[in-house]
Amino acid sequence: MRWFRDTERRDIQSELQGWPAGPSYTAHTRANAAGRSTVKGMLMGLGVAVAGVLTSQGGSPGSGRDIGPDAGSDISHDRPDETEDFPVMWAAPGTVARTLPWQLDPGRVDEKKYTTHAIVTDRRFVIVGLPVHKDTKAIEDEVLWEIPRSAIATVERRNFKDGWDIKVVFTDGSWCRLQVRSRSQLTEYLIGPLELIPPESLPPTHQQTARAFAVANSPDAGPPIITRHTCGCYRIAVVAANRTDSFFGITDEYTIVAADGTELELTGYHPEDFTS
Repeated sequence: MRWFRDTERRDIQSELQGWPAGPSYTAHTRANAAGRSTVKGMLMGLGVAVAGVLTSQGGSPGSGRDIGPDAGSDISHDRPDETEDFPVMWAAPGTVARTLPWQLDPGRVDEKKYTTHAIVTDRRFVIVGLPVHKDTKAIEDEVLWEIPRSAIATVERRNFKDGWDIKVVFTDGSWCRLQVRSRSQLTEYLIGPLELIPPESLPPTHQQTARAFAVANSPDAGPPIITRHTCGCYRIAVVAANRTDSFFGITDEYTIVAADGTELELTGYHPEDFTS
């Protein structure tokens, strides 16, 4: 269940400007919640998955399962907002979260026909929408919403229940909870600290590795995005524009380069080298 709340926990769906009517929900008892969790577990065992851009998962805490940066957890660390209630928007009147586009809500959009993507730059956080075609290279995106990066206070990973969620808190105290397909790639650039390294400041060996990697993966890409990890390794990424997909978006391809300029095999990665 996805709730849209003000700071008094009142439902505000009808107050969201420009939003079409969506599904309404009635709170369940604790016993009903436990029963739904059991049925959901049976469905997942049969290979049935339910996904949305705004998370739609509720439930009750159970045994823990939490492995890796994008792993889900059966244990909630935020009972008021994950088991007793499940807001995907928390917004007082006039706050940023109330300006979010209705296309983010799977209760209002047919996800088989329309999807939303997040674009992160050093200055902006942008949401675009586009129809889903059989030809995934047919890109017809439109800007739905954008905000300066300076208006975002924090971005938090939320693992209950699927490990796909993030909570974006704005500087005015409002927030939204989003479910993303590639959480680790998104949070790499939204959760700090992140030290961006200009390509020309790298040692010559590293610069050569970066150029070769960029050409091999995306000849039409811009300059590589380089970050330095606490272990001393560099993450060299390129936005693979030639691999744009209307459903999955534009993903980056990356390699990890050790302090001496050599590319590391996966088995040589340090924990901080994994996108988290």
